[in-house]
Amino acid sequence: MSIKDQYSELLKMTSPCEKLIRRDIARTYPEHEFFKEKDSLGQEVLFNVMKAYSLVDREVGYCQGSAFIVGLLLMQMPEEEAFCVFVKLMQDYRLRELFKPSMAELGLCMYQFECMIQEQLPELHMHFQAQSFHTSMYASSWFLTIFLTSFPLPVATRIFDIFMCEGLEIVFRVGLAVLQMNQAELVQLDMEGMLQHFQKVIPHQLDSGPEKVIQAAYQVKYNAKKMKKLEKEYTTIKTKEMEEQVEIKRLRTENRLLKQRIDTLEKESASLADRLIQGQVTRAQEAEENYLVKRELATVKQQSEEATAQLEQAKKTIRQLQQQPQAKGPPRFSEESIMQLERELVQARLKEAESQCALKEMQDKLLHMEKRNSSLPDDTNVVRLQEELIGAKLREAEALTGLKELRQQVKDLEEHWQRHLARTSGRWKDTSRKNTLSELQEELMSVRLREAEAQAELRETRQRMLELETQNQIHSNQLRRGEQENRCLQEQVQNLTLQNKDLHLQLQEIKRRRAELECKSKEEMMAVRLREADNIAAMAELQQQISELEIQKEEGKVQGQLNHTDSSQYIRDLKDQIVELKHEICCLKGPSRAAARPTFDGIHIVNHYEGVSDIYRSLDNDGVMDPSLQDLQQRSRRCIHPKLGETDSEDEVDDGMVLQLSVPQSSKHKSTTV
Repeated sequence: MSIKDQYSELLKMTSPCEKLIRRDIARTYPEHEFFKEKDSLGQEVLFNVMKAYSLVDREVGYCQGSAFIVGLLLMQMPEEEAFCVFVKLMQDYRLRELFKPSMAELGLCMYQFECMIQEQLPELHMHFQAQSFHTSMYASSWFLTIFLTSFPLPVATRIFDIFMCEGLEIVFRVGLAVLQMNQAELVQLDMEGMLQHFQKVIPHQLDSGPEKVIQAAYQVKYNAKKMKKLEKEYTTIKTKEMEEQVEIKRLRTENRLLKQRIDTLEKESASLADRLIQGQVTRAQEAEENYLVKRELATVKQQSEEATAQLEQAKKTIRQLQQQPQAKGPPRFSEESIMQLERELVQARLKEAESQCALKEMQDKLLHMEKRNSSLPDDTNVVRLQEELIGAKLREAEALTGLKELRQQVKDLEEHWQRHLARTSGRWKDTSRKNTLSELQEELMSVRLREAEAQAELRETRQRMLELETQNQIHSNQLRRGEQENRCLQEQVQNLTLQNKDLHLQLQEIKRRRAELECKSKEEMMAVRLREADNIAAMAELQQQISELEIQKEEGKVQGQLNHTDSSQYIRDLKDQIVELKHEICCLKGPSRAAARPTFDGIHIVNHYEGVSDIYRSLDNDGVMDPSLQDLQQRSRRCIHPKLGETDSEDEVDDGMVLQLSVPQSSKHKSTTV
């Protein structure tokens, strides 16, 4: 091949896939001697071939599965020839299509192989689908490496020989043969078990050699025409999928654009809503200002009418004053009138000084109120604030109205004064007395004007002080409400603290009572147990005495019978003693009958004499036997009689006491059993 001469030149070049190739070199045939050691000759020549091919076919570049094919070739031939063979395989055996980044050819092989499984192994296909075990999970390495990573090397080389002669058909045949051979085991396994079976079990099945799997592979039905048909179907399906993906991308793009448009519209809607709200607020403010302007206009009209009336009145007064000099001649001012004007001037100045002092005091008070108001907290009660604000605005409007009225009056006075000066300026003669009088009048008028201005300022200051007092009242109300709430909370805290203390005291008292009751109950139980123990001990002693008396009675009877003497008196005494003792036992049993059962259910006495030919029996039938004691007596008989041999016995029943006496024939030994 002509490309063989380019191999040495390719090795001198730099490939973008060198790092990937270096990383995967150690994973290629890790157990083979030729590639086992790091930086060995095998790894170096494998790296050279893979690097050279990545430079020749830049579209494919490097794929990890191709290294196994190159490694197999390097086991058979030098690296230049292996490179040329690998290039030929990639170009003429569909391997290049398999190793492309899109791997479209591999998808086609998976589709064809799955259709073959569905047709020839339907049961296994159904099991794979039920377990969601896709074909690519186990068969992709078969097609990419031609079984070099899945089977033992002798089997894989045999399959690779057939692949070089016949192409990818052998891969389909061998894969289907392997599934036929393991169908029974695979149907019984789940997904994880099937993966383990493909990785560990199937390779060991082929250790004996490739003949079995090759023969089974050539028994598989393979129809080339049908494979072409499946290829067309797969191409159609992929075309539809590509169209659907294009449509999906288009729809996603449209969706993104629509989302952006929706976001823009939402922003515009939000801005329009804000503008609408702002417009409504502005409209409300304008309506309020319009109302205030109308109110001020009405006030101004009223003031104008009043000023007009006052002006007419002033004009009438001026006409009257102008007519008086013409009728009576020029006015004559006496010293008294001048002194009066001077006194009025002094009083006006005094009033002006007082008004200035009052104004200064009001300003100081105003500053103090402002400082105080700045330290007061805000009110959270919106309704009360609105009410107080409305009242304050009404007072402010009234004060402003009064202030405007005063200012209008001052202006009117100034205008009248100027007009009066203009009219009377030419009528006064230039005598010194008249000039002095005119100066005094002008000064008086200016003092009155300043007084009016001072009163206006004073009223304005009072208005401001009134506003501050209103604010002070509002804040004081807030403080009062806050103090009331604080007092209520403190009272609640105190009440809860007292309740908590009471509950703690009650709990301690309950615990103390409980401890006392437990101590008392323990003491009572101990006393009861002590009494029961004393009663049980007394009962045991009495039972012991009764048993001793019974024994004495029986011994007396036996001795009397043996000696042929009359022992009835002795027996009666014993019986009396037994009755007395039983009476004492009944008295002791009375209080503790429900708590404890008697310790001794009965006494069984057996006197055994050996060497006596006659058997003597004694029986006392004064009492009635308890049924439970009868059972106990029978059990004792069954236990004792087999050892005694053939004996005839009678039972003596006396209130729970059982006496059994047996005398055998021989009299060498004597034994008594209780």
